[in-house]
Amino acid sequence: MNPPRILIVAGSDSGGGAGIQADIKTATMLGCHAMTAITAITAQNTLGVDAVHPIPTDMVMAQVDCVIRDIGVDAVKIGMIGSARTAAALAERLAEMPGLPIVFDPVMIATSGATLADDATIAAFARLMRVATVTTPNLPELKALSGMSILDKAAQRSAARSLVQRRGSALLVKGGHAKGRQVTDRLFQQSEGTAPEIEWTGSRLDGEATHGTGCTLSTAIACELAKDWTLPEAIGRARRFVRIAMQDAADLGQGHGPMAQQAVRLDLNQSRWSPMLNHVTVPANGLGESEHFYRLLGLRQIVRSEDRYARFETEGGATLSIEVEQRLAAPVIYLECGDLDVTVPYLKAQGLSFTQEPTDEKWGWREARLVDPAGNTVCLYQAGEMRRFPPWRIADA
Repeated sequence: MNPPRILIVAGSDSGGGAGIQADIKTATMLGCHAMTAITAITAQNTLGVDAVHPIPTDMVMAQVDCVIRDIGVDAVKIGMIGSARTAAALAERLAEMPGLPIVFDPVMIATSGATLADDATIAAFARLMRVATVTTPNLPELKALSGMSILDKAAQRSAARSLVQRRGSALLVKGGHAKGRQVTDRLFQQSEGTAPEIEWTGSRLDGEATHGTGCTLSTAIACELAKDWTLPEAIGRARRFVRIAMQDAADLGQGHGPMAQQAVRLDLNQSRWSPMLNHVTVPANGLGESEHFYRLLGLRQIVRSEDRYARFETEGGATLSIEVEQRLAAPVIYLECGDLDVTVPYLKAQGLSFTQEPTDEKWGWREARLVDPAGNTVCLYQAGEMRRFPPWRIADA
């Protein structure tokens, strides 16, 4: 099967942390084919934006029409738009393609604080919101788009619901600008048969690798929508991608550094149905001796639990655990599922029996178990960032 085709309409980032560069890396790691219509060229790095050169609207639209005419498109992501005229022209063109998933990230201000959209362009965002499946503002952008106060959560909800009613687009309000150790993103939607509000909460990640988070999130949502995940499912998967990319980032630049989209390997199953092999647990007679052996092989130890359990990460992103347990007499193969609660009923319908139903384990994995014809234990599971980045990960791993 051909990969999903994602058209990205956004600006270029010379530092490679945000914009088109982050979008292409994200789409590639999520198994999609990225096509681009560049709206602006920027001179920027981790410290800020030095210069912006908008691309003429006719050239932006020529890029859009050229790739759609030849290659086709399964989803669109819109980022930095460049000008009010480009926003209007793009909205008119996309209105001719009903049913196409469109994710609009209303880029106004860069992470460094640089302004990337003037008042006329922001006013034109209303047209893009009318054709978008979902719009993904942060809190300052929510205030600018709604023209309403967002001093507290009640005001933020009121502003978001007002925008959904006026523009028709679902709204994912990102909570990264709020204070506190927990970050909550909220989805507001009005479609019949959907929950009017859904939220995701996670611990705030420390570090300066925050350049391109909004670009990456919106592109990841577009990729997942193109694979036929529902909007809430696509958002949940995109958020996991962003968090893992932030945690695996290198220390590049002197300011807000780029994320590590290229390091999100074997962490998000592309398929709802086909499990992915990314982890094995093997028995050990003694923890210390086995730890030494696998470190000598070149594996990086990322978890140690008393004298019973240790986990290692390989260069490709797969993990291996050793466990000192009487009951663990043979290796256990772990296959990560895109949606465990869809996969298990499907496999039961094919005649397979399970020794453990889907269960939320205390270590943050959701697991179901079965046995193959030779008696080997197979664990179907979902873990997301908990596989490589649990809170108890070794600090200097």
